[in-house]
Amino acid sequence: MKFKNLIALISISTMLACAGNKPAESVVAAKGADTLSAELVTLNAAQLKTANLGFGTAELISMHKVLKVNGVIDVPPSNIVSISIPMGGYLKKTSLIPGMFVKKGNLLAVMEDPSYIELQQDYLTAKSKLVYLEADFNRQRDLNATKATSDKIFQLSRSDFESQKYLTKSLSEKLKLLGIDPLTLNENNISRAINFNAPINGYVTKVNVNIGKYVTPTDILFEIIDPSDLHLRLIVYENDATNLKVGNKVSFYTNNDMRKKYFAKVAVINPNINEDKTTDVHCHLVNESVRLYPGTSANAEIELNDAKVSALPEQAIVKWQNKPFVFIKMEGNSFKMVPVELGVSTNGYVEIKNDLGKQSIVTKNAYTLLMQLKNSAD
Repeated sequence: MKFKNLIALISISTMLACAGNKPAESVVAAKGADTLSAELVTLNAAQLKTANLGFGTAELISMHKVLKVNGVIDVPPSNIVSISIPMGGYLKKTSLIPGMFVKKGNLLAVMEDPSYIELQQDYLTAKSKLVYLEADFNRQRDLNATKATSDKIFQLSRSDFESQKYLTKSLSEKLKLLGIDPLTLNENNISRAINFNAPINGYVTKVNVNIGKYVTPTDILFEIIDPSDLHLRLIVYENDATNLKVGNKVSFYTNNDMRKKYFAKVAVINPNINEDKTTDVHCHLVNESVRLYPGTSANAEIELNDAKVSALPEQAIVKWQNKPFVFIKMEGNSFKMVPVELGVSTNGYVEIKNDLGKQSIVTKNAYTLLMQLKNSAD
């Protein structure tokens, strides 16, 4: 009786254990139906023959590729002018505000300083002395020709005249830096105030001074930008820059109006690579009359003619849950499904942005392996 009870208890325990394991198996199966619990599929010899798989490797082929990059509207350095005062001084007058348009020759500022008066005075004094020394030099030269005076006196006269000529010339150039014409300067028009005019047409982008402020020669008072020669500066990664050529067509839009497209052409490719592995590409606008503002962000597409890219036949790509994969041949009859990032496609080939090296890829009937992998997960 005790023996029969023991057998009954063992039987009941076994049944409970089996019943407890079944829900766990169902969970695994349900999970596999959505996510594919395994990435590796193995075929036997018969399955491999029936699958009729084809193999190949990623290869470099020429494709008409479009490169998407970001950039900014910019102007060349030749169209940006920083205004400073060569001798410094006090700002007496200005009416500039950022955003104002000025024409070449328009008044930017009126400066005044005692040093301006001293410079004008020094020039007129030097000029007057130069006239005297020139006359003395001519007189000593004539006397020396008849031996009426010594060579030493003549040489001293010539030295004084030459030195004064150099001094007068240097003071004359300083006056020109201040916008003063030495030829018209005389004792009647000496001024303590100097007008400074715009050297180019453009927009005032910076005003760094106020009335009464003293500025040094190194201080930047204003900045003017001439927008007549706008260009597009794009930021391109070094791997993509090798595919660019001068003349590549570019289309872009700004964040201000994404529906309006502008067009440009690649003009300069900077060969220097920055620390972040990017370089600058400068593009000239096709229509230079468009109204754009320097500093505006832009989204651009560069057309690459016959760019060499790594590609596989389109049949090599399988889609699982809207994501692309390929099967890589492993040892024996095993195949591993790996995700890939796709680029452009043309003539039955698709760009592969992943580095697959020279691994053997299933390029024909790849979906057979996907179905086998799904069946094994169910």
